[in-house]
Amino acid sequence: MGEQLKGYDDVTIYTLSDEREQELINKQIECNFIWTNKEGHGLGVIMNYVARNGSIWLTATSQRPRVKALRRDPRASVVISSMGTDMGPGKTITYKGRVNIHEDQATKDWFYPAMAKIISPYPAPTVEAAIAHLDTPMRVILELVPEMAIKFDGDRISKSSYEGTIPGTAD
Repeated sequence: MGEQLKGYDDVTIYTLSDEREQELINKQIECNFIWTNKEGHGLGVIMNYVARNGSIWLTATSQRPRVKALRRDPRASVVISSMGTDMGPGKTITYKGRVNIHEDQATKDWFYPAMAKIISPYPAPTVEAAIAHLDTPMRVILELVPEMAIKFDGDRISKSSYEGTIPGTAD
């Protein structure tokens, strides 16, 4: 028989349920957006996002290095953490996927109001002010289409730690 799991040897068994994943996506408003530059270095920035139709939607202006990098190589990731939500710390989702860059008015028409609701009253005082600041000629919309997800539920590992058990192992 194989080796018995000990402690935190395999944290993949503490996955976030589909329901908790959806709760986290809906409650959080920021993610770490990660792309690769032409030298192969991974870079990331904290960005607001909109979750819609299974994709993570973000925005930047076309002169930003991340947009130029994504035009060369559309592979990217986002990391969403529960920190700062009422879910408490320790819940995370990482999505790996490819980014589609949208510049069409139809996408901007639904995206700007959705993002404006997230970013007002900070940094813009109202939804209307946020839309006005977003709606600029160089702005593009980034759609990360997830191809893979890594999910982690810190509440499950905490419960296991306090109970002295490891899910999926014999007592």
